[in-house]
Amino acid sequence: MPLVLDNITVSYRSVPAVHHVYARFEEGSSWAIFGPNGAGKSTLLKAMMRLLPIDTGSVQWQGVERRDLAYLPQLAEIDRTLPMSVFELTALGLWHEMGSFGGLRPQQRQRVHQALERVGMDAQAQRPIAALSSGQFQRVLFARMLVQEARFLLLDEPFNAMDAHTTHALLHVLRDCVAAGKGVIAVVHDREQARTQFDNTLLLAREVVASGPSMQVLTQANLHQADGFRQEVRADEWCDVQPDQLQPPQHLHHHHHD
Repeated sequence: MPLVLDNITVSYRSVPAVHHVYARFEEGSSWAIFGPNGAGKSTLLKAMMRLLPIDTGSVQWQGVERRDLAYLPQLAEIDRTLPMSVFELTALGLWHEMGSFGGLRPQQRQRVHQALERVGMDAQAQRPIAALSSGQFQRVLFARMLVQEARFLLLDEPFNAMDAHTTHALLHVLRDCVAAGKGVIAVVHDREQARTQFDNTLLLAREVVASGPSMQVLTQANLHQADGFRQEVRADEWCDVQPDQLQPPQHLHHHHHD
């Protein structure tokens, strides 16, 4: 029961951020969404979650309901000052099972603890989330996704600013999820990570440059083509990153002086 993007175009401030994207994501597969800054990767993920209106085409959840999708936004979009404990935040992953006034049943409490154990945070279950480092907080957000028992996990730059130890641990969790038959779709900005940790890659530069097995997609020719999109358009006119966040691709670091 796949997630299908059928010719979708999404605008950001009335300029197309991604256009004419076709893609199909199956359960039990892992996908990296990779491309230059401002290529529309986060926009695409939000459109898949139906968090943004689309201009053309359709996002099809084939046999899939909202509860089957777990979404992890970028860390910066989440309020970390909420007065709740690690356990309480993780338990929010049970939202689709809870009555409005229901307490947790013992079996649900056990699932919360098991999820925290899988990310190495069960010993800190009672700590306030405001006291966590960003790596610890990200582990707890992973636990919240695990508790939901969704069929697809959609993650927006989950390893951004994470230390190597946390990244390694969370990649391991994602691999386990894929092995258990879940679909994992993650926006990543590390090419080597996309190539080695995800079976498939969608290479995006506002439109799909290439899509399929990571080794075949992440070729120099395809990456060069994806980087070429910056020459076509002034990035800050349409994309949702600030101009000072735009970095030149690695091979363009030489400067020309008149």
